[in-house]
Amino acid sequence: MLVEKLLLNVLISLAPVLLFSILIENKRKINYPVLCGLLQSIAALTCMIFSYSNYGLNWDLRYVPLILAFLYAGPVAGGMVVTTLLGARILMGGETVVFGLVNTLLTALVPFLLNKRFFSYTPNKRLVLTTLLCGWSLLLCYISLTTFRYFEGNFLKLDFNIPDLLLVALIQTGAIALEAKLVEGIIERSRMQKEIQRAEKLNTLGEIAASIAHEVRNPLTVVKGFLQLMQQDEKGKNYQYLSLVLSELGRAESIISDYLNFAKPKFEKIEEFPLKEVLAEVVMLLEPLAAKQGVRLESELDSTGFTLVTDRNQLKQALVNLIKNAIEATPDGGKVTIHNNSDNNKASILIMDTGKGMTPEQLAQIGTLFYTTKDMGTGLGTSVSLRIIETMNGKVFYKSKPGVGTEVRMVLPGSQKTALVNF
Repeated sequence: MLVEKLLLNVLISLAPVLLFSILIENKRKINYPVLCGLLQSIAALTCMIFSYSNYGLNWDLRYVPLILAFLYAGPVAGGMVVTTLLGARILMGGETVVFGLVNTLLTALVPFLLNKRFFSYTPNKRLVLTTLLCGWSLLLCYISLTTFRYFEGNFLKLDFNIPDLLLVALIQTGAIALEAKLVEGIIERSRMQKEIQRAEKLNTLGEIAASIAHEVRNPLTVVKGFLQLMQQDEKGKNYQYLSLVLSELGRAESIISDYLNFAKPKFEKIEEFPLKEVLAEVVMLLEPLAAKQGVRLESELDSTGFTLVTDRNQLKQALVNLIKNAIEATPDGGKVTIHNNSDNNKASILIMDTGKGMTPEQLAQIGTLFYTTKDMGTGLGTSVSLRIIETMNGKVFYKSKPGVGTEVRMVLPGSQKTALVNF
């Protein structure tokens, strides 16, 4: 009977995960923490209804939805499940009601405290941590059982079946490990879908940009050439106008080059060089701009001598764009800090500013062509920078909070040559 009840509980606790997966596939606009809390609350309550009563306690998998709700959906969802469990346990009553309430609160305490940093761990670590928390809930149940037997005066009387208790532990641990694995699969699939959609969008925009840029560059080159010939013969008042026209044509060519670079970054000279050296050059280059903006530009560079193998100029362009964005987003009197460190053949570069920051909606648009938070800007520089880093097999992560500032972290491989990606 115990096994049948617990296996039924496993199926019940699996239902919210499967329903959540279907709703994500349909891409409906739903408040996911509330939805998750509702589904997990129903699952936890149903587990309590189909529990196995023995040894003075009710044995079920109610804590599996509770732990998953707190860890994967946040305090709102977890709070909904806790409230449901406490209310249901009070209504059920019985001699062990106090033990049940204490168990629920203590079980919820640890995942509640871990929630904020839970997603900073790798998927495998999250899976292990979730399974360990299941062990924590089991330990609390066994302590409650022992305490209850003590107050009954039967502390030394072993009238409960040890294999039954081990079976409960085995089934509950397997259930939460399985469900955590399924949730991680949903998260990974959702992330991959977003990456694929983003890559397709960037490739389409890149092809359009390259096509237009090629068509515009040819007549622009001809016009510039004739204007240069005219400037050589011009000695009158039109000379300054020709200089201005040529200057603007040069700027137009630079913009066109950026579009072409976005479409397909060209790594013309692959070489090995110290990362610290390039960072120092970029900081020195941007110090006048920071001073002009009234911003302190500080650098704390790692001196381990970590080297990269890629196009030095392309990396400098990406760094200049990202650090320049940080400077321009920081008000007078603010600060931009640059850190770097390396481990396991990877280099990490952190750019932090004390600027106006960005909302989650703005962060989601970062890297989209023509999107910018500046009053005067095209968003092209950031798009080109991200494209360059991606071509270097690197990654860029953004973290921002309105009114506090923005952190940009670049991760670059250092042990292998950059693969030239054909888009």
